[in-house]
Amino acid sequence: MGFDLKPMRVASFAIVIIIFFSAKESIAETNSPAAAVDAYLQSYVQSGNFSGDVLVQKRGKVIFERAYGFADRERRIRNTTATRFHIASMSMQFTAAAVMRLVDAGKIKLTDHVIDFVPGIEGGDKITVRDLLTERSGLPDINASPNYDDVLQRHQTPASLVAEIKGKPLLFEPGSKFLHEEHSAYNLLALIVEKTTGLPFAAAVDRLVFRSANLAASGVDDDSAMNRMGMAKGYEPEGTYGLKRARAIHWSAKTGNASVYTTAGDEARWVDALFNGHILSATSRNAVLDTSMRVGFGWFKAEDKRFRGTAYYMNGRAPGFASFVLYLPDSQMMVIVLSNIYSSSTAKIGYDIAALSLGLPYKPLHIQALDSKELKTYMGTFQFGSDFYQANAKVDLIARGQELSMRWPSGDFSALIPLGRDYFIDRSYWEEVTIERDTSGRPATLVYDRFRGTALDSE
Repeated sequence: MGFDLKPMRVASFAIVIIIFFSAKESIAETNSPAAAVDAYLQSYVQSGNFSGDVLVQKRGKVIFERAYGFADRERRIRNTTATRFHIASMSMQFTAAAVMRLVDAGKIKLTDHVIDFVPGIEGGDKITVRDLLTERSGLPDINASPNYDDVLQRHQTPASLVAEIKGKPLLFEPGSKFLHEEHSAYNLLALIVEKTTGLPFAAAVDRLVFRSANLAASGVDDDSAMNRMGMAKGYEPEGTYGLKRARAIHWSAKTGNASVYTTAGDEARWVDALFNGHILSATSRNAVLDTSMRVGFGWFKAEDKRFRGTAYYMNGRAPGFASFVLYLPDSQMMVIVLSNIYSSSTAKIGYDIAALSLGLPYKPLHIQALDSKELKTYMGTFQFGSDFYQANAKVDLIARGQELSMRWPSGDFSALIPLGRDYFIDRSYWEEVTIERDTSGRPATLVYDRFRGTALDSE
C-alpha cells in the first residue's frame, strides 16, 4: 500500500561505492540510543538511499530527531527538522480525519451513500462513506487509468478527479473486500468534504484538522505558490548509487489520497492527537483504530510478531518522496521517517529503528562490491507466474556498466544493490532479490520478494 509496483526508468551511474558498516558494532561502542539510531542511518545516507528527517518518540518524549541530506541538492540547501515533505499516501490519514470531524459534527454519517453527495458514480447507491474510508468501495483506481500521466500534468480539483472514473464499472461488490489502495475512494472523499463544508478541500482540511491539532507547518498542496515555501525538492534513484531530480507533477492531481505536506514534528503531534488526544470523539476514534479490519482510515493495523503487539503503520510514495509512520501503543513508541528520495527504504528504516530502540533484532544495511567477473554470472531471463506484480512477466537480469539491473517487460529498469553473494535489494522498491543456482552454478531461480521466477534456457 502507498505505491504501485510500476518500475520507473533509471539511467546508469558509473560510481562504485563499498560500504562495510555494522550498526551492531557501533551500538556496542555507545550507550546512547540517539547515537545508535544515527549510526544505523549513516549507511542509508552515504549510499544515497535516504535524505530527510527521522523522529523517534517513546512514552511521550522525543528520544531522537535529526535531518539528513539536502532539501535542494542543486543549491546545497540542507534538510532541517523544519523542512516540509510531501507524504504521499500518508495523506489519507488527514482526509479520513476531516471526514470523521464532520461525522462528529453530525454533518455526515458513515452509513450515508455516495449518491447522497455525488451523482453519476457507478454503485453510488451501494457504496457508503465507511466503504470509502476503509478502501472497500470497489471503485476503479484512477492511478491505473491509461491517461493518468496526463492527469498528473494538469491542475485538478476533486470534481475533475472524480469525473475520471464516473460511469466506469465497479471492480467488486462494495464492502465485500479490500483489493488494493483505493486512490479514487479518497479523491471522492475529498469531493464529499468540499460539498459538505462549502470550502475548497485544502481550506476544509486546514480548518477541520490542521488548526485543531496545532499543525502549523502542514497543508494540502493545491498547486498554489505558498506550498513551495520551506518545501524539500524531490529526487529519485539513478542507477545503483546516483540521484536525479524527480519529474514534476501537479500535486492537486493527488487531492485526498496523496497531496498533504508536513514535517516530522507535525506528524508526531498528529499521531499524539489521534491516539492520545481529543481531536475526535471517542466513538470516531474507536472506529479509526479498530483492528478488526486490517486497512482503513489511512492506516494499516495488525498484530505484529516482531513487536509482540498491535502496530499501526502507513507508508507512502509519490514522485520524489517517500514516507513512513509507525505507532506501537503497547510500548508507546512512534517512529516517523520522511524522505525526499523516491525509495521505499523508509519502511525498512522505520521498522529497524523501532526494533533498535526497543532492544530487538534488526538488520543493518551492508553494501558490498560487485566486480566485473562476478557480474557476468548473474545474466539471464526469468519467467514469473500470474500472481506476480506484473502478471506472467519475463524479467531480465542485465549488466549496465558495472551495475546489475532488472529489466521489466515495460523496458523499465530496477537497479540492484549488492548486499552479498546472490543477494540484492531492488533500490527503487526496497524488495529483497535472491539468486538460486543449479548444480553447475548457473542462475536457476530469481526470488523477488515472495515470488519465484524460473530461468529460461538461453537459445
